[in-house]
Amino acid sequence: MVETPEGAGGLVSIPALLLRNATTFADKPAYREKEFGIWQAWTWAETEKEIEALALGLLNLGVNAGDFVAIIGHNRPYLYWSMVAAQSVGAVPVPLYQDSGAEEMEYVLSHCGARFVIVSDQEQVDKVIEIQEHLHQFEHLIYLDPRGMRKYDHSHLHQYSHVQDQGRAAYDELFPELERRRSKITYDDICVMLYTSGTTGKPKGVVLSNRNIIETARHSSEFDHLGPGEEVLAYLPMAWVGDFIFSIGQAYWTGFCVNCPESPDTMMIDLREIGPTYYFAPPRIFETQLTNVMIRMEDAGRFKRWLFHYFMQHARKVGPDILDGKPVGALDRFKYRLGDLLVYGPLKNTLGFSRVRIGYTAGEAIGPEIFDFYRSLGINLKQLYGQTEASVFITQQPDGEVRSDTVGVPSPGVEVRIGENGEVYYRGPGVFVEYYKNADSTADTKDPEGWVATGDAGFFEPDTGHLRIIDRAKDVAKMADGSLFAPKYVENKLKFYPNILEAVVFGAGRDRCCAFINIDLAAVGNWAERNNISYSSYQELAGHQKVLDMIQAHVEETNASVAEDEMLSGCQIHRFLVLHKELDADDGELTRTRKVRRKIIGEKFDDLVTALYDGAPSVYTETEVTYEDGRKGKIKATLEIRDARTVPVTTQKVAAE
Repeated sequence: MVETPEGAGGLVSIPALLLRNATTFADKPAYREKEFGIWQAWTWAETEKEIEALALGLLNLGVNAGDFVAIIGHNRPYLYWSMVAAQSVGAVPVPLYQDSGAEEMEYVLSHCGARFVIVSDQEQVDKVIEIQEHLHQFEHLIYLDPRGMRKYDHSHLHQYSHVQDQGRAAYDELFPELERRRSKITYDDICVMLYTSGTTGKPKGVVLSNRNIIETARHSSEFDHLGPGEEVLAYLPMAWVGDFIFSIGQAYWTGFCVNCPESPDTMMIDLREIGPTYYFAPPRIFETQLTNVMIRMEDAGRFKRWLFHYFMQHARKVGPDILDGKPVGALDRFKYRLGDLLVYGPLKNTLGFSRVRIGYTAGEAIGPEIFDFYRSLGINLKQLYGQTEASVFITQQPDGEVRSDTVGVPSPGVEVRIGENGEVYYRGPGVFVEYYKNADSTADTKDPEGWVATGDAGFFEPDTGHLRIIDRAKDVAKMADGSLFAPKYVENKLKFYPNILEAVVFGAGRDRCCAFINIDLAAVGNWAERNNISYSSYQELAGHQKVLDMIQAHVEETNASVAEDEMLSGCQIHRFLVLHKELDADDGELTRTRKVRRKIIGEKFDDLVTALYDGAPSVYTETEVTYEDGRKGKIKATLEIRDARTVPVTTQKVAAE
């Protein structure tokens, strides 16, 4: 086991860990990237030289200690190297979401005062150029991919490889300064600044120190026995704290290899080729993969379909127990082994999960049926609960104690308590330093003793000590009759159905719950094709009577399930409509991490919410949308509103008694 940073010869920063890895793991792969269909690899020794050349180039361009360097693009080794190169010269990397619009980028770049921006390609260059006149502190833009850049004005525009070449050329002159800056980095200096997703307002810059990142990486790596032999696939946004802790923090602490896919479109193929041993995905990814599996099964022959459902029924019965090492009968084990040969093994290989030793999901609550599906296949999928402000980890599930309805026990070194109002609070080595330029929000979130308010409501189970999260504290409310309202609980049950992509439930302070539903175009489109239903657009398919019948059946099945929970049985959905458009981050309805912006949706579609509650059978609406090229337009639609059958709770309670 690697000793703690305080006693490890000055390993108090990511650049210090890089220098150690370049010696300790010199010939071991540190990064792989698939480009033009071929996997290329860099060892830790080669990685250190690439980062050194870029750091020298940044010094040559005039990057000062304390400067903010923005980094924008999809996952590529060069952009990860940019973050470490910036840290090496005493600057602060600020990764941005690559799918952000120019306006969103302008806010973040202005707020942090970035003098330098490093981007992946022409698309990102164009966004920065569009807003550069509003960025008074901006000086230099560095781009990675030279395609399409030949005729641009290069007075403040630099090709990434040229910056490295200039750094190498000035090695003798600049290397002493690089060494001086690296040696001055302390454990409490800023490691990275990451912006929150802005669920309720403008994103906030979360300042994380070297101590936050390294201590969290150390504790979490030890918790799951991660070592230099792990393989991870880096495909989630680089601006998200989870990617930073996995692809930088843990990777540099343990020395494992980070693999970058060729593009988002080839991610699933690349996942199968790499076969990661350590894998993270938000619930949406697991939901999408399960949807694709179910679509393929519907298209399969009768025998293959029977075989799948027969063995999956057995897997759900005994798979999780076998995974957790619990006693299972010999006959059931043999049957499961046969199922692994015929169904589970090939399915895991198709999904790219054949070698997964540790899998995690977080960011949103995952539907229990989805979670149990993957564990029944023998995939050690676990849940963690975390935040950007915690450097990710607040709670984790130990092996053998994994359940779909809890998020585990406090992570090593983390304390968790429940406030009088049911809100979850935590403190530990990963707690953020501050919100940049926002002392009031920092004081509201973190008290003088270091306790951080999560904004989530939850409780500890007295018998297991595991934490259960109910919902966002601001979303947990009372209905008109005083019963508990927790929308996320119902929404997750709805999203278990492959045909439902997103759901938004309303009901706080009202006499009943109603819902907006987004269909999943891939799943419902496949179903429509099998049933000879023609359609020309998402809007037409979403309003088709047979689609509405199908969604109504899902809603009513969900109501029956919700009714079984005595505490939340009042959250059954009485009326619903299927939206005429997908909720979209570009339209402000979702965050860049795909979280529902509930308040904004309620305000934007106020006419639809009103119609749900006033008994109208349908409603006409006009909605502004943003097209891919940035143009605005309007969608007009008349939406049918359906009543859903609910389960009388009092009748059920009497029957139970």
